[in-house]
Amino acid sequence: MSDVIVSLKAVRKIFESGAERLSILRDVNLEVEKGTRVLITGESGSGKSTLLNLIGGLDSPTSGSVRVGPWDVASLPEEELTGYRSRYVGFIFQFHYLLKDFSALENVMLPAFMAGTPKKAALERARDLLAEVGLADRASHYPSQLSGGERQRVAVARALVNDPLLILADEPTGNLDPENSASVEDVLFTVVREHGTTLVMVTHDQALAARGDVRYALRTGELERA
Repeated sequence: MSDVIVSLKAVRKIFESGAERLSILRDVNLEVEKGTRVLITGESGSGKSTLLNLIGGLDSPTSGSVRVGPWDVASLPEEELTGYRSRYVGFIFQFHYLLKDFSALENVMLPAFMAGTPKKAALERARDLLAEVGLADRASHYPSQLSGGERQRVAVARALVNDPLLILADEPTGNLDPENSASVEDVLFTVVREHGTTLVMVTHDQALAARGDVRYALRTGELERA
């Protein structure tokens, strides 16, 4: 039985605006084995976020196939895509996107509750995850009462609340100072290892990329093993 959880084959992404055709990804092939931490580097505009969006079902390729586990992501109807994104993929972005009127605990539990987990169980799961990321004592605090690093750690906990097969992280420390960046990186790598979760992260930070089990570089739309 194959341990490959993500498989992209000959993936192209072209954006068209009027007479202009912009090729973002060019025949990208990628295989990610279950439980590995894959880091992809690239300059701004190299297509890193587009690549993650295709894996996460937030966008569709112009051509080629995108498979995650048993799902042919590129061909899923919207209703099934919504379920795929909410239950099987955890997203962490450069900005935390926490809901300002909800506490840290509520922000973490909400995706589980919306996916059908009973409220009590969702709250217990959220408390456990906040403890894992070192924020047990900040559960009742609102985003405005948290530091930038704390907000991103809440985002890490939120991404794990539905026990996803895969975490997709898009420059998750890009807005943080070096000290907070190091803290969030340590927490993220620790919790995905302990949960056995597969991680695909894109970054321009070479030092961060060095922490991956497997490294790639995206240059002018083409993916190369680093």
